[in-house]
Amino acid sequence: MTGRAIVVLSFVGDACFALSALPAAVGVDAFDSAAVVTALALFLISLIVWGWAFAVAVARSAQGDDVVVANLFVTVGEAPSQVRALLFGSLGLCVVIAAGTAVANPFGVLVPMLPLGFVGLWAARHGSFPARRTADPRQR
Repeated sequence: MTGRAIVVLSFVGDACFALSALPAAVGVDAFDSAAVVTALALFLISLIVWGWAFAVAVARSAQGDDVVVANLFVTVGEAPSQVRALLFGSLGLCVVIAAGTAVANPFGVLVPMLPLGFVGLWAARHGSFPARRTADPRQR
């Protein structure tokens, strides 16, 4: 599978989030601080991933690919169905964890930005996009 590391890292982020947020949500006080720190750390990592995805997408666009936000985050650059299912599965899992633990750790609602960033990064690096159409000045 192309881009396997990106898919794996998305699930690793989910696992780190779950391991810190779930015990805090069920009342294990020792995990309260760890859950907050983990959520904020994963959010900060997501900012880096989003920036990286954006930079790669801009570079591909400059090389002639028609990379738009909808292609980057929704269709994932026409990714294979297995990759799309895994990436959006990771995002869905993270949203469920965030929703289930939001009362105990409100910072957890920021964490789904990480798997969404990985969706964009995979698309920017490995997705296939159509060639950008150039405007013909004679058509104006």
